[in-house]
Amino acid sequence: MGWLERLAGRVGSVGQRTSGRPTSSNRASSSHLAWVWDGPEPDLVAVAATLTVVEPPSVDALHFWALQASFLEGPAPGRRHGGGHTGLQWHPGHPGGTAVNWGGYGADGRELDGTTSPLPSATGNANTRDLAWAPGRPHRLAIHRGREGWAASVDGTPIRELHVGGDRLGSVLVWSEVFARCDDPSSAVRWSDLEGTTRGGATVRPVAVATRYQSVPDGGCSNTSSDADGTGGVVQRTNVGRTTRPGTRLPLR
Repeated sequence: MGWLERLAGRVGSVGQRTSGRPTSSNRASSSHLAWVWDGPEPDLVAVAATLTVVEPPSVDALHFWALQASFLEGPAPGRRHGGGHTGLQWHPGHPGGTAVNWGGYGADGRELDGTTSPLPSATGNANTRDLAWAPGRPHRLAIHRGREGWAASVDGTPIRELHVGGDRLGSVLVWSEVFARCDDPSSAVRWSDLEGTTRGGATVRPVAVATRYQSVPDGGCSNTSSDADGTGGVVQRTNVGRTTRPGTRLPLR
């Protein structure tokens, strides 16, 4: 099983886990929204999404909300060079509990190296850097080509570059990874304005996202839900009754 499949977990769910900590290998519960296109996946060289922390966490446990893409090369389906994820973190080890991350794994499963970030890091982590993001404010996440590899930015501020090959991006998704107890107070984020840029310079947008939840056998919480908000966005929430089943396509238009 590859790193992307391990991260996404099984689509199905058996039983319930609504209290206590997730029992997955990293002690987190994850929810994913895979981008769905009107036809074949475009030849992407950049992707972006807007993330708004609607209800911030109230516990000192790591929360990570990210935009993810695989690095591909050659004719479809293409050779995979691994993938990367960039996003905001609620992280008690950083000033104000807020941070930003850009990291990933190669096709061999090893963590990718990269350039030194211009942003400081209270934890000394090459991938996770100090950033004062604000609840209720839309933040724009982007992955695109850089000078030395694949770069990521938040609100136009560069995070760093990852040293990895590939000439395009694919298998795009956004997700929440929560290290809190399943019964900790609810938190929520909203994803909106998902778009990509093709090699020819065209702006393209997915027509929907497909829901995935980390299953209970894989250690996830069963009381998470990803729901369309009726205005073109999707809200991911913890500690709530699940109202959207796994494998559901949520239209974005």
